[in-house]
Amino acid sequence: MMTVIGGVDADRLLKDRHRAMWALGDYPALAAEVIAGLGPALVDAVGVHPGEHVLDVAAGSGNAAVPAALAGGRVVAADLTPALLEAGRRVAADRGVAVDWQEADAEALPFADGAFDVVMSCVGVMFAPHHATAAAELVRVARPGGRVGLLSWTPGGFIGQMFATMKPYAPPPPPGAQPPPLWGDEDHVRGLLGDAVTDVRVERRTLTVDAFATPEAFRDYFASHYGPTIAVRGAVSGEPERAAALDADLVDLARRADRGPVGGPTVLDWEYLLVTARVAGGSTA
Repeated sequence: MMTVIGGVDADRLLKDRHRAMWALGDYPALAAEVIAGLGPALVDAVGVHPGEHVLDVAAGSGNAAVPAALAGGRVVAADLTPALLEAGRRVAADRGVAVDWQEADAEALPFADGAFDVVMSCVGVMFAPHHATAAAELVRVARPGGRVGLLSWTPGGFIGQMFATMKPYAPPPPPGAQPPPLWGDEDHVRGLLGDAVTDVRVERRTLTVDAFATPEAFRDYFASHYGPTIAVRGAVSGEPERAAALDADLVDLARRADRGPVGGPTVLDWEYLLVTARVAGGSTA
């Protein structure tokens, strides 16, 4: 049962905050400039074939949806944030592919059971606050014998550590909300999918990022482009000492992880977990 506060559904309020957070900054630019390689990696791993019906959950601006369409899939891209969908429409038009963009909550997908051959998410569904609910939806809308593909930042990798760095400065999460990087933990994901899937394949990979000249440039880019970082900085904006400490901690994180040459650029390895599985039952064709 949903928690009710003042007659208003608390879950809806939480989703409204998420929707607003991801509209901050310029995530579509970050997706194109920094992590563009992730979407094609997921599409290749899950094996999208021409004519297959594909759902990209928490699709953002189409980092995986557009490559799936380029591979010949009939793609629906679903996301909670209308601003990201609008950006995705522009990206798809520029690439000359057709994608069906739909506003949707990853925890309550508006699609029929077994509607898709492939259901995937690229650093997207991991931000849904209730992991078991989101995982159940991923499996529900995939046909028996269909495939699920997930790409998520790991807890111990750079982005997972960035969230750990920001946590002391962020407001406490609402009851029941789980940390996004848990989706990058193999045991956690296997537990979420359970016996609803078979043929589970798990691989840790690394995205090498050399887009930032210095650790300070990394901090400034995320402070202007990445909704979660912007939101946490906003939470301490009225406390100059804490705001300065957060900024220093983000620079220190990048400096410790930097394996680039003396004098730059900063070179960072961002670890992610790539999971593919087949939904139990049905044909494997």
